[in-house]
Amino acid sequence: MNAFDSEADLEHDLDFRLLINTAVSLFYRRHVFDETTTWLAEQGYQVTILDASSWSSEAEMHGAISETLDFPSYYGHNLDALNDCLRDVISHDFVLAFLGYDAFALACPRTAQTLLDIIAQRSREAALFGHRMVCLAQSSDPRISFDPVGATPVLWNDEEWLDSKRLAPRVDTGD
Repeated sequence: MNAFDSEADLEHDLDFRLLINTAVSLFYRRHVFDETTTWLAEQGYQVTILDASSWSSEAEMHGAISETLDFPSYYGHNLDALNDCLRDVISHDFVLAFLGYDAFALACPRTAQTLLDIIAQRSREAALFGHRMVCLAQSSDPRISFDPVGATPVLWNDEEWLDSKRLAPRVDTGD
């Protein structure tokens, strides 16, 4: 995928909106997350969705990511090795999307933060080579927040940016 066109009206370009301030965007409502991953796939991104809600340890996170992304057999199952292996996925436009990230962040807060930081760093590196790497983290906690990653903040997506969009009583339970 080429760089964004500076002459184009990018106000409604979803991938531009996701990447303009950060490589990592938070999602609360499942349908917003699903619509976003569907749109990104339709635009040619390779979208990989992982359910992080059951990860209660760093080892489970490494196992799921390495299996899903087909890391080599020598993968070291540690954060340094993850950082190294994620360099291989920056050869194309890629979305790494996590469901239930709040559960993992509760179980392993340092690792959850570091994982997002690694992805943000790899996203910046991907951009240097003309590729895009996006991370989406869905949370059932509308107040979840993270420290900055890759020297940029972790922000809510445009549709749910206002607290009132996440903290208002939920009418339908299908989200």
